[in-house]
Amino acid sequence: MDAIVRIVDDEETVRNSELFIFKLAGIPAVAYSSAEEFLSRDDLSQAGCIILDLRMMEMSGLELQRCLQERGSDLPIIFLTGHGTVDAAVMALKNGAEDFLRQLPAFFYSLPRGSLKTATVA
Repeated sequence: MDAIVRIVDDEETVRNSELFIFKLAGIPAVAYSSAEEFLSRDDLSQAGCIILDLRMMEMSGLELQRCLQERGSDLPIIFLTGHGTVDAAVMALKNGAEDFLRQLPAFFYSLPRGSLKTATVA
């Protein structure tokens, strides 16, 4: 069974954009709209990693990280959030996250696909 990237983010445009990028790159990925959906539907025994938002409606990313540790999951977690603080980053990394990254501004995810052009430097 191939490794898979799991995206857990409650913002639909962000979640769909991240999923699109992985699929475009040929990387198997699946997206979940909440920590609860992830816990109820995902097969934690399948290899891969988790791209995890910090701030979500019911259960936060840090709470999900804790829950996964309690279940004995060793899936690598990368936090990707627009609401990161130094304290949250330190806590996530101390609890075993691989990385803690800031998302692009929200407007980026709502741009029509193909509207961004690659600039070249002469």
